[in-house]
Amino acid sequence: MLLYNAPDPAPNPRRVRLFLAEKGLDIPMRDLAIVEREQKAPDFLAKNPAGQLPALELDDGTVIAESVSICRYLEALHPDPPLFGSSPEEMARIDMWLRRVENMLMVPVGMVWIHSHPFTAGLGRQFTDFGEASKERVAKAKAWFDGQLDGSDYLAGERYSMADIMLLTTVDFALWIGLDMPEDAGNLRDWHDRVSTRESVQRA
Repeated sequence: MLLYNAPDPAPNPRRVRLFLAEKGLDIPMRDLAIVEREQKAPDFLAKNPAGQLPALELDDGTVIAESVSICRYLEALHPDPPLFGSSPEEMARIDMWLRRVENMLMVPVGMVWIHSHPFTAGLGRQFTDFGEASKERVAKAKAWFDGQLDGSDYLAGERYSMADIMLLTTVDFALWIGLDMPEDAGNLRDWHDRVSTRESVQRA
């Protein structure tokens, strides 16, 4: 088994590393340099035609891409501690929050990154007005998540889950590209401080 990885600040590979750290799993990794477009090289495209990281290559040559899909596969192999839930209701609730983080926050953060950040300016045409407008969607989404965290230590229930990993990596990447935490988002800030101190975050 080999995990094709990229170092920080890439949020998707970090998501898998956090998951592995929470599980106490150690998988061989090979770093690819996104800035040098190594993930677009022909030999890697033969493994993952989407040309994205991370990707998990199994011993028989099968390749699983997409960070959450990789984590679901590893969860099936190593169910303890359960990060995708252990009951049908908990599994559905965590999946619901994964989709909410991805659709409500990660998508607009990605649009800001692609269309208004100077680092990506040379990678293709930027629609800067759209990028700037996406910043408003990011702010509204953070305010919404702040409200949902009122009275809750974790996003999807009483224990830390894959939903928290998804939100943490998205919020941290947003911070890295200059999308600050709203001053009045006390619940989101407290949650961020709490989960950022986990041993898995330090290890990953």
